[in-house]
Amino acid sequence: MTNWLIAVLRSNYADGPYPWMWGNAMLVEGLVAVATAGGGAIVQAAGTDAWNGIRGGFARLFGRGEAGREQAELERLDQTRAALAAAQEGDDVQRVEIAQVARWQTRLEVLLEELPEAEQRQVVAELRTLVAQAKAAGPAQAVHNDFSGATFTNSQVLGSGSMTVTNNHDK
Repeated sequence: MTNWLIAVLRSNYADGPYPWMWGNAMLVEGLVAVATAGGGAIVQAAGTDAWNGIRGGFARLFGRGEAGREQAELERLDQTRAALAAAQEGDDVQRVEIAQVARWQTRLEVLLEELPEAEQRQVVAELRTLVAQAKAAGPAQAVHNDFSGATFTNSQVLGSGSMTVTNNHDK
């Protein structure tokens, strides 16, 4: 998880054993944040030597003890790695990376939302470990988002990776 996202989570959700917990219930925003970090970890690890370990960890997490589901997840993870490897330079690489992070973020959000609270905590802990392993495995991928001409009112933006914000309002 990038440093700026960790700082936001710590400042906004400082109560509880996890930075995204409040009382006994997981906050939806916290689940989204950890799912985003997990999706980013998969994409970040895909090109590293740590891939097999992280791949296996995510497959076990999604499989929840069912061998058939775990095997299906291994195949999905291999498809992600192949899509990332097949992407060419420039905008295509960035588009594929963003799409794959979003794909896995969504799957992780659904998984977390469907679990009872005790299992959510366990999966969040497992996700944190996998995110840390991916971060340690290699440099984070830089993602540039251009919001020129965009207007945001009462909005929130969550993401992982490096972000550069330029105010082009005066142009």
